Amino acid sequence: MRKIILGDNAEVLPTLPDAFARLIYVDPPFNTGKVQCRDRMKVRTVEVGGTRTGFGGRRFEVERVGSAQFGDRFDDFEAFLLPRMAAALRCLTRDGSLFVHLDYREVHYVKVALDRLLGRDRFMNEIIWAYDFGGRPKNRWPAKHDTILWYAANPDDYVFNFADMDRIPYMAPGLVTKEKAELGKTPTDVWWQTIVPTNGREKTGYPTQKPLAILDRIVRVHSRPGDVVLDYFAGSGTAGEAAAKNGRGFVLVDSNPEAVRVAARRLAAYSPEASGFTPEEPIRTAQESLFR
Repeated sequence: MRKIILGDNAEVLPTLPDAFARLIYVDPPFNTGKVQCRDRMKVRTVEVGGTRTGFGGRRFEVERVGSAQFGDRFDDFEAFLLPRMAAALRCLTRDGSLFVHLDYREVHYVKVALDRLLGRDRFMNEIIWAYDFGGRPKNRWPAKHDTILWYAANPDDYVFNFADMDRIPYMAPGLVTKEKAELGKTPTDVWWQTIVPTNGREKTGYPTQKPLAILDRIVRVHSRPGDVVLDYFAGSGTAGEAAAKNGRGFVLVDSNPEAVRVAARRLAAYSPEASGFTPEEPIRTAQESLFR
């Protein structure tokens, strides 16, 4: 199953099958109180002229080819998010996991609400994604982390592929054996990972895009090949790419047509049956599946 669905997730979720997803990951709006906007640019090297100068004196022309934006302000964020969380639970397998990615603005309120909805015994981990990029205000400690909450549908029976976990270097490799240093150590609940580089190949131009490395780790550890990953705040489709590159299926839902176009363009290489789809063509109907 590999689908991208355009539509309001509150309307789409009730139409999805029961117990089809081993893993649900959501990266909802953070309630920043702003309009999240990111222009997509096309850069080409020119022999003469050019509006920008790069490394070695090379000249570039930069063309704006589109933009993506969405409103990120809610008077009652819990009232927006929790009904959608509840509607998705029947889609999860009995041994599945739910991951909710937020930041400091709402995560504490959502954690308490999810404990009430799911039961505190189903809460497994608070994962901190730490990064070091962006501005540094001088009137408070700079906010440089997000929080990812992990809940298990059954705290006594869930998928956790320890052997498939990526390893990280020892900070003091000389203090361990050569074999251990070469193998590396397993991550903790604090994940150090840079944001998506501005000029990196991974960049889609969609605002709030999350690094593939974060989703890759979650998908490989908390699902198996052939499983399906559900993300109903799909954005640029990072969860879908992590699923596809690791042999999983995916169902992505987003209400923003530009997000669906970006995700479809990004995932076309993983889905031969979608090779005839042109991301620029109009999206015809709400809840349209682009991967059939």
